[in-house]
Amino acid sequence: MSTPDQPRAWRDDFPILEQSVNGHALIYFDNAATTQKPRAVIETLRHYYERDNANVHRGLHELSSRATDAYEAARAKVARFLGADSAEEIVFTRGTTEAINLVAQAWGGKNLRAGDVILLTEMEHHSNLVPWQLAAERTGARLRFVPVLEDGTLAPLDGLLTPEVKLFAFTHISNSLGTINPAAEFCRRAREVGAVTLVDGAQSAGHLPVDVREIGCDFFACSGHKMCGPTGSGALYGRAEMLDAMPPWQGGGEMIASVTYERSTFKAAPHKFEAGTPNIAGAIGLGAAVDYIESIGRERIFAHDEELTREAVERIGALPGVRVFGPRERGALVAFAAEWAHPHDLTTYA
Repeated sequence: MSTPDQPRAWRDDFPILEQSVNGHALIYFDNAATTQKPRAVIETLRHYYERDNANVHRGLHELSSRATDAYEAARAKVARFLGADSAEEIVFTRGTTEAINLVAQAWGGKNLRAGDVILLTEMEHHSNLVPWQLAAERTGARLRFVPVLEDGTLAPLDGLLTPEVKLFAFTHISNSLGTINPAAEFCRRAREVGAVTLVDGAQSAGHLPVDVREIGCDFFACSGHKMCGPTGSGALYGRAEMLDAMPPWQGGGEMIASVTYERSTFKAAPHKFEAGTPNIAGAIGLGAAVDYIESIGRERIFAHDEELTREAVERIGALPGVRVFGPRERGALVAFAAEWAHPHDLTTYA
């Protein structure tokens, strides 16, 4: 557990929290939507724009070399952070949403057929629902859903994870209920029927230790802005053989090996999935966010999350006319309803 002085020290790392709002020191509860940025990340962005700003992989001059080195160093940091076998298994994206769309279009377009089943859960964020709806419309595949039980956990997979399921995509930590799903077990069960797995790690990557090799997933998507990194940054982990077999999903500069008027050939993964000038500063800033989180330790962060969440559930649940949703053991999210107030009014008052 953290000591009383540690949270204060962490708070001091975030310049935005130095301000007052409505006459009170700012307390920010919206981290599930987007996190604030520590000074280390802000300074990394400033340094890049002031000293190293240039396009990556395309120039031989000093600034381009520096930018390329920092960009690829960030990729290596994310690979270690997620437990990937190599940096080549990390594709930089604008966030979890883009990462899932990449898989839905590139992998889904090549592998899904009429009659196939895409298995999702009823607790998915739109970003892990809409891309698969569109993929089903394009390919003739069908969607199937794992129900959410009264206690906020998922129903057993028996009878749902069947041989016609080609992909099982699920959230690691629910963005609404805080439910921590047993990702390794789900992936093991999916492998038994030959299904590919995608884990939405938007709410988990910055809060608890993640090792994609231990989870056993084929794909893992996360967002930089939900783990103290810049907005418009994120990453897709894909097993090397999966990425190698997938076609590009966007075309343009950077991802080509050669191009003529008639045809093009493409670079190997991950670069064949990064068309055009990437969010260079965002990727480098994401690397700085990884450094910051690791300087604290995700085990320590998760323990602090548990402590605060347990207290929040107990205190909120003790209020008259209030119902707390979700399981007892959860991530750092608390959903509740008050019979005496509309959610909008509660949020406005807070």
